[in-house]
Amino acid sequence: MVLATMIAMGVPAFSQTASFEASLAQLAADNFSDKIAAVEALGAGGDPRAVAVLQSLEDGKLVVRKSDNAVLLGEEKGSVVLLKDPITEKDIGEAPASSLDRITINNRMRGIIRGVLGGLTLLSPSAAQRLAAARSVFRSPNEAAIPVLERAIARETDAVVKEWMELALATSKLQSTKDPAERLQAVTILSVHALPEVRGLLGSIAQSDPSPDVKDAAAKALAKIESSLAFWNGVGNVFQGLSLGSVLLLAAVGLAITFGVMGVINMAHGELVMIGAYTTFVVQELFRAYAPGYFDLSVLVAVPAAFAVAGLVGIAIERGIIRFLYGRPLETLLATWGLSLILQQAVRSLFGPTNREVGSPSWMSGSVEIGGGFVLTYNRVAIIVFSLMVLGLLMLIMRRTLLGLQMRAVTQNRAMASAMGIRTGRVDALTFGLGSGIAGMAGVALSQIDNVSPNLGQAYIVDSFMVVVFGGVGNLWGTLVGAMSLGIVNKFLEPFTGTVLGKILVLIAIIFFIQKRPRGLFALKGRAVEA
Repeated sequence: MVLATMIAMGVPAFSQTASFEASLAQLAADNFSDKIAAVEALGAGGDPRAVAVLQSLEDGKLVVRKSDNAVLLGEEKGSVVLLKDPITEKDIGEAPASSLDRITINNRMRGIIRGVLGGLTLLSPSAAQRLAAARSVFRSPNEAAIPVLERAIARETDAVVKEWMELALATSKLQSTKDPAERLQAVTILSVHALPEVRGLLGSIAQSDPSPDVKDAAAKALAKIESSLAFWNGVGNVFQGLSLGSVLLLAAVGLAITFGVMGVINMAHGELVMIGAYTTFVVQELFRAYAPGYFDLSVLVAVPAAFAVAGLVGIAIERGIIRFLYGRPLETLLATWGLSLILQQAVRSLFGPTNREVGSPSWMSGSVEIGGGFVLTYNRVAIIVFSLMVLGLLMLIMRRTLLGLQMRAVTQNRAMASAMGIRTGRVDALTFGLGSGIAGMAGVALSQIDNVSPNLGQAYIVDSFMVVVFGGVGNLWGTLVGAMSLGIVNKFLEPFTGTVLGKILVLIAIIFFIQKRPRGLFALKGRAVEA
């Protein structure tokens, strides 16, 4: 009766306590085999006190007192080591370092410890902790976790957690049991889960399992998983390509309207993107200092702020430099290239040459796993949606506002637009400011996935020009199609050619394409354009 009451209250029974103490003492063994046996015994016992002990062992904090071989928790302080009880963490004095030996572990033992720790938290009241524990055991399977997994599966109510527990149980049985029937059942469970870890495990089973039935089942399951992983890998490449394409779209769409309307090759466009990123940094610093509780809103405030700052800088550039160089493309290119160097150095002087930390709000952090190792990250999804929203808003401006009408008129025939009373100089300034403001908004997005530094814009300026030329100068639909196409093609080429060679091949392909279609995918119409 007393024993049952103790178990019901969560107090270890006398035999369990004795087993726990013996396993703890065995951690002081000289060889790793005995230590591993002690770790597995601690896990199999299911004693909750083992969690703190094993965590300290993994962190390298357990020591052995030479005088009595007692296993203690040791923390070095100067020339002495402060000693604590490894279970209760109560102070029990200090000792010179020479009187102690630190318990060492190797990589194999470290993996077993992590698996056992996962098993010990499988019965946690928190579903998140149980899921993390199941995944930990799945990645580091061990025989000691099998009984705990079986108990946890029997009482689990969450479908996702239970699925991962069954996976962990299957991998643990494949690593430990010799019974062909149990191994065949484990292979059957694993065959419906297309995961890289499962592929590796089944590959070894298909090659070396002594049972022909298990080997054949593993080979069939492996072929099925390979096909599924290839599909999800393709889906992942498309998503990564769309993500890269959305970044290129944001960086290029402002360049598309300035280049299309004004014919200006603005080599400082990348620096306007950089200004937007640094505006985001400044806004976040203000939130950290004066409104830390509202930090998640900082990105939303940074978007209009970056648009305004970069737009004003763009108008200043057009009014101060570019308007004197219309019709002189080489001089414009050189002037804006020199301006880009000036802006980079100005930012270095104000903020320093090192990268600046820009945080992500909580609603943009994290990810969700869809299947086959394919993971959707929230920040990438947010950038894709944001880029499409910016493009849609820009199209509304171009189609539904007076400024948009004047911009299209100047694009199609500047001389006729001027004769009809349109102030082309004002349109040029506002157009350049609009394109620059969009570049600033691109900087806000890039700050969430890239380092914010004075060289941020340089990584995207060449790709932006490629997108604009490939899609059709001044055409927003062409910019969208060009950005997404180049992003997807790059991501499919990179696994075979590498990042640099992949970009070179894309550039060569665009050069050949422009030779056949000089105006890009979607050419603008109009007398001035066609002349």
